[in-house]
Amino acid sequence: MSNIASNLKYLRRKKGLTQQQFADLMGIKRASVGAYEEDRAEPKYELLKKIAECFDLTMDELANEEIDEKWKPTPKSNASSMRVLSVTVNQDDRENIELVPVKASAGYMNGYGDPEYVADLPKFSLPMFNQGTYRAFEIKGDSMLPLPSGAVIIGEYVENWHDVKPGQTYVVVSREEGVVYKRVAFKYKEDKGLKLVSDNKTYDPYWVSSGDILEIWKAKAFISTELPEPSPEPTMETLTSMMAQMQKTISAVVDNGKG
Repeated sequence: MSNIASNLKYLRRKKGLTQQQFADLMGIKRASVGAYEEDRAEPKYELLKKIAECFDLTMDELANEEIDEKWKPTPKSNASSMRVLSVTVNQDDRENIELVPVKASAGYMNGYGDPEYVADLPKFSLPMFNQGTYRAFEIKGDSMLPLPSGAVIIGEYVENWHDVKPGQTYVVVSREEGVVYKRVAFKYKEDKGLKLVSDNKTYDPYWVSSGDILEIWKAKAFISTELPEPSPEPTMETLTSMMAQMQKTISAVVDNGKG
């Protein structure tokens, strides 16, 4: 039998939150909180995950442990995961995609967990991203060419930083570097953090330490007002050069065969 109802009521009160305050924090209706605490309904998977993260618990602990004053949580590393403390939902009770413009990126390091700050961000939704937690970040500069400055990266929230995969791109939010969009060079290391690489090789790679990282979002799509230009038509000079190179390659193969 699930202990979600009693655990939620105990944890909410221990944190000093009213049902309305907790509902605002989770982006749901107050009546839903009452239904969960009275065991008349159970949160869906995504909401259950957010509730567990809010109280720094696993979903298994929230659902199955009897949490009270005597309960002691299993020690866990804080470096391997972070929590999204606030999201917003649309009229269908589905999570929005909040947009962090470049001009708001400096304030995002302080406000990413503040419900009021997040609620004030521009927001939208896309039908292909209706499961999971997503956020959009406007990027600037030329470090990730061919993506132009001003493009918007849509990222999916990474709960466990050990799930970060080398060679893939992420939006990494850190105290020192702010909001950056980079490619990860190595798998996440708790003692070091992440090594980030720009696709534009004129920029040097660098490490972001574990203690400095606030959030990681896996890049899933991008939006840009700059449409790709068509490939230029080959000139006679280009074709002549290609033919010469092909002849050299063929001659080398023939000479090797004779040898």
